[in-house]
Amino acid sequence: MSKVDLSPRPVETMSPRQLERRKHLIDAALTLVSETGVERLQMKQVSERSGVALGTTYRYFSSKDHLLAAAASDWRAKLMDDLAAELRGSVPPTRGSDRVVRFVRRGMRAFQRQPNLARLLVTVTVSTDPFASEVVDAMAATGRASLLALMPDVPPAAREVVPHLIDAAWQSELVAWVTGRSTLADAFARLEEVIRLVLAPYGAGSMAV
Repeated sequence: MSKVDLSPRPVETMSPRQLERRKHLIDAALTLVSETGVERLQMKQVSERSGVALGTTYRYFSSKDHLLAAAASDWRAKLMDDLAAELRGSVPPTRGSDRVVRFVRRGMRAFQRQPNLARLLVTVTVSTDPFASEVVDAMAATGRASLLALMPDVPPAAREVVPHLIDAAWQSELVAWVTGRSTLADAFARLEEVIRLVLAPYGAGSMAV
């Protein structure tokens, strides 16, 4: 007897109607996380809030972790787009370190406004669910690309490692704040120091932002 494939439907093969249903599920998950936190969330709740049958929900997301990873990725992508738009709408600092510091500072303030969603980001990064891990890896790559766009002075040989170091430091400080081991101000101060140290060899200065 052949095994039944229980893998979730690939996003790239979904019809417009299926993509809309998937969006309803993600929106419902984000709303519920904002309201009650990530720990209490159940797939049944998401199904009921979105109006998508529970059995159908599992055709889109293999597990709660997979759904949460997709929701976190969706929210973080919108946040990154908003931060980039804000930076473009103001007079941007001329030096790469100052641009990155401003970008990250605004990101940390957004996390402060949405602490349950900040906890969501931390939670999904340690998931062992294979489908969730794929989403988290893609989310991290997108985040590093957003940072890299702010660093035109970084040479090709360092354009992979530099955003990786800054993104890793950002994640570490986010974890420290979410778990109560650090204040947001202290977390950002350390993160700013890391940014300036990492970018110092590439013409980064210490201009205040």
